[in-house]
Amino acid sequence: MEAIILAGGFGTRLRPFTFTKAKSLLPILNEPMISHLIKTLPKKVDTVILAVNYRREQIEDYFFKHDFGKTILVNEEPEPLGTGGAVKFADRYIKGAFFVLNADIICSLNLTEMLRFHKKKKAIVTISLWPVENVSEFGVVDIKKDGTITKFVEKPKAEDAPSDLINAGAYLLEPQVLNYIESGNLVSMEKQIFPQIIQNTGRFFGYKFKGYWCDVGRISSYINVQSLLLEKQKKTFVTGEQCSIKGKLYHSCVGNMVRIGKTTTIESSVLFDNVNVGENVLLDHCVIGEHVEIGDGSILRNVAVGDNERIDKHANLDNSVVWNQPIPEGYPSKQIGNVIGE
Repeated sequence: MEAIILAGGFGTRLRPFTFTKAKSLLPILNEPMISHLIKTLPKKVDTVILAVNYRREQIEDYFFKHDFGKTILVNEEPEPLGTGGAVKFADRYIKGAFFVLNADIICSLNLTEMLRFHKKKKAIVTISLWPVENVSEFGVVDIKKDGTITKFVEKPKAEDAPSDLINAGAYLLEPQVLNYIESGNLVSMEKQIFPQIIQNTGRFFGYKFKGYWCDVGRISSYINVQSLLLEKQKKTFVTGEQCSIKGKLYHSCVGNMVRIGKTTTIESSVLFDNVNVGENVLLDHCVIGEHVEIGDGSILRNVAVGDNERIDKHANLDNSVVWNQPIPEGYPSKQIGNVIGE
């Protein structure tokens, strides 16, 4: 069985870290985001097709060095193709029912149970569903008691919403779905293909699950998912190898070869590899890229510091992004493609 993982985006909302690294390789508890997803795949899935475009070489290098016990195929798109276009571009690898998963969704979804549900319902499409409080911010589904989805309703008023369930970004598709998608085009599976399948087949189902769900699309959610997983593991912090920690860590994740000075406090923050934090520093809800130097006495709150940057002593930064280097050629100024839930 195959699984397509959509990992081709630029991750513009996670810049400046995606200026230098593929979004799917950004660390979550010191492990690339995409590896968390691969470890949730059912044993029946023996082939993983990675739909990639930006920073393909980094992704290839990672999977060349790490074995997950599955065949990993890096399927480079000539240009961003959206969810539907990326799926169609991988059709030569598809042999039967297959998963389509977003690399930036971290959640408690049991894909084996979802597969069992799909087969029981004899579905053409099954999508994962997650409940939200504010339905007016999302597209929600109109769903019957047996799980059949009859339509999507975009950002309804609370009183008009048919449910509180949104598309949670995991799909299980039968091969015939590929016939609905034109080759070589930027195609939204959610907006262009799914409504056709609902209308034509009536075999479009939603699979609800409980636990947790996080779309790791922004700096804030990137920090939040680390805290969430730390809580699940009953840990206050995680550190990598060869670290020197003389300060205090709370609800934070620290990479390899990180040095933290005396009387320094790290709160709800993520530090990548090879970071050097001075003495008497406060980092609160920050993400600090690789090879960053932070001078003594600095106070940073809600700050994203890109790779290889230097923060002077006694700096005081709040709600800012630090990036003083050239932006990579071809990197877009805004998001390309589809956002789950919108």
